[in-house]
Amino acid sequence: MKVPEPPERWRGLTAIDGALALIAVLLIVQLWLLSATLESFLAGHRETALPAAFASGVMLFACFGLYLFVEKVDREARKR
Repeated sequence: MKVPEPPERWRGLTAIDGALALIAVLLIVQLWLLSATLESFLAGHRETALPAAFASGVMLFACFGLYLFVEKVDREARKR
C-alpha cells in the first residue's frame, strides 16, 4: 500500500512548478530580446544595444533568484 505524501510537500512542488514556469517565460523573453536587439544592431541602430543588455541582465538576475528559491524550497521539502 502506498503512503500518501504530506500536503506540505505538495505545496513545495507547486511552488517549484510555478518558479520553473516563470524561469521558462523569462528565458523565452530574453531570447526574443536578443534576436530583436541583434536585428536592430545589425540594421545600424547602435543605441538599442546598451538598454537591451541592461534588461537582459535584469532578467538573468531574476532567473538566478528564482533558481535559488527553487533550491531552497527543494531542500526544505526533502527534509520532511
